[in-house]
Amino acid sequence: MAKPAKAPARKTLKPAEQARIAELFERFEAQESDPRTELEYDSPYTLVVAVALSAQATDVSVNKATRRLFEVADTPQKMLALGEEGLKPFISSIGLFNTKAKNVIALSRILVDQYGGEVPLEREKLQALPGVGRKTASVVLNELGVEPAIAVDTHVFRVSHRLGLSAGKTPDAVELELKQVVPQPYLTRAHHWLILHGRYVCVARRPKCEECPVADLCPSRKLFVGR
Repeated sequence: MAKPAKAPARKTLKPAEQARIAELFERFEAQESDPRTELEYDSPYTLVVAVALSAQATDVSVNKATRRLFEVADTPQKMLALGEEGLKPFISSIGLFNTKAKNVIALSRILVDQYGGEVPLEREKLQALPGVGRKTASVVLNELGVEPAIAVDTHVFRVSHRLGLSAGKTPDAVELELKQVVPQPYLTRAHHWLILHGRYVCVARRPKCEECPVADLCPSRKLFVGR
């Protein structure tokens, strides 16, 4: 098992760069003061399941599946009663559904046997659940307000680089750098702002710079404007 990366020393930013980054997040806050995940859930358990199912899948496809699934099984006990073969038809439209079904049943069993059917809200215990890695745990803990965490998916990775917030070459490196530069008042919400910005504005191939609320603060704008 790989050892977790050590946090780098706190970056010393020039005052102008500190001001630029603060302005970035002030503008994100002005647009959406309370950003939330687009995954639908109504309990810590349904959140864990939804996030686990979302790996290599869109939130739209997961929500379509879980709306039906959670009507039948919204607790670990009900999920175990449904069983792996019973679960598969509900999530068959989602990529890797066979593996995900196995993991959801396995994590549900652990929750019932070891935690009385409750989701443990400690990172180490969460990450020990089948199908729940560091990114999934970060999303859950951040969304529930337990721990300010920045889960780095493809959107966060791309936007962080384009906005000059990180030059990290791996998701873990980007996460560590973001924690060094994002102003403390915005740390809990940064994950959602960066995801939503990457999903709807700073898209992969042709970013919508003309619609971007932080375009004048973006060091990458010149690479895309006028293309």
